[in-house]
Amino acid sequence: MSVFLTIVLDGVGIGAQPDADEYGDAGSNTLAHVCAEQEPHLPHLTALGLGRIAPLAGVPAAERPQAHVGRMREVSAGKDSTTGHWELAGLQLDAPFPTYPEGFPPAVIDAFTDATGCDGVLGNKAASGTVIIEELGPEHAATGQPIVYTSADSVFQIAAHKDVIPLDRLYELCRIARREVCVGPHAVGRVIARPFVGSPGNYERISSERRDFARRPEDTPLHEHLQAAGVHTVSIGKIADLFAREGFDEMLKTTSNAHGIEVITNCLHAYAADPAPTFLWANLIDFDQAYGHRNDPAGFATALEAFDAALPDIIRALPESGVLVITADHGNDPTTGSTDHSREFVPLLAYHHRIEGNGADLGLRASFNDHAATVARYFDLPADAVPGTPFLPV
Repeated sequence: MSVFLTIVLDGVGIGAQPDADEYGDAGSNTLAHVCAEQEPHLPHLTALGLGRIAPLAGVPAAERPQAHVGRMREVSAGKDSTTGHWELAGLQLDAPFPTYPEGFPPAVIDAFTDATGCDGVLGNKAASGTVIIEELGPEHAATGQPIVYTSADSVFQIAAHKDVIPLDRLYELCRIARREVCVGPHAVGRVIARPFVGSPGNYERISSERRDFARRPEDTPLHEHLQAAGVHTVSIGKIADLFAREGFDEMLKTTSNAHGIEVITNCLHAYAADPAPTFLWANLIDFDQAYGHRNDPAGFATALEAFDAALPDIIRALPESGVLVITADHGNDPTTGSTDHSREFVPLLAYHHRIEGNGADLGLRASFNDHAATVARYFDLPADAVPGTPFLPV
């Protein structure tokens, strides 16, 4: 059976790109700074060759790496998750998605209230989700108005208490915003439903009921090419949400890194006896969501250790002819003053069982597109199906 598994460690960058200063990220280096401050124990990533990609404290360069190693450069404009994943899928953005550091202009909010029938919104600013629901939760309960906010990313987020705006209505508001409001020059990368429960001082976001309504790519991404060619495509975590939930035969939601790792391993075991060619694309979100955005290098390091500890089980479950790629979509350096993503190179570890300690140096790849080209070649798609240069021969 043919299985290609890509695991995106969300936010795990490995050094500022040359244009990082244009994004306010000069000097960012997520992995190097976390390793320097926290010294996580990463024996299995070390054996794969992580320390050969760049100098990392406590992660020596393996003499006989068990994986091919390199870095990839993002060429698309932007540094958000959607942009990074789209480029990994063979798409490139020449202009970044719109962002709204000062909140949305009146035309956007007016269009939203007109289209949805809401008599107003609360918030309309860039804010932390946990902070803004504590700030505006009581007024939201009193008025029934949804909380609209954004972040450094290209997102239109709607938060609502489930007792004030039922979940189905919240999703409807998001669908309307995606279809009628966040269009044209205001076509943000994602509209996000953010339900919460609880009472003042004790509000809790329900991550399992979050729903993302992504902008649809104009061109055909990698997984849709694969699906059309008869390859079974599986999204694990938030991958499908970044592509308008199109092009995947299975979409397996996860609630944490631990859950994501469990789903990855279960999928590998489940497909072990299935001859169908399968592309598994997984995102482990905690590095970014739980630790990078919250400037928590200790939590980030613990998450790296947990992933490292899970690697042997993932590798053992990988079919004999399978390929495992470990990479990222951007940086999110938890040691800097910023809580935003960072414009960084991403690590590239490419493993298959036949390497046997002879991992090659893949160098600096010109674009994330090389990932798409590699997957396409593995499944015998035409060479011109997606852009990029494959980094594996098979």
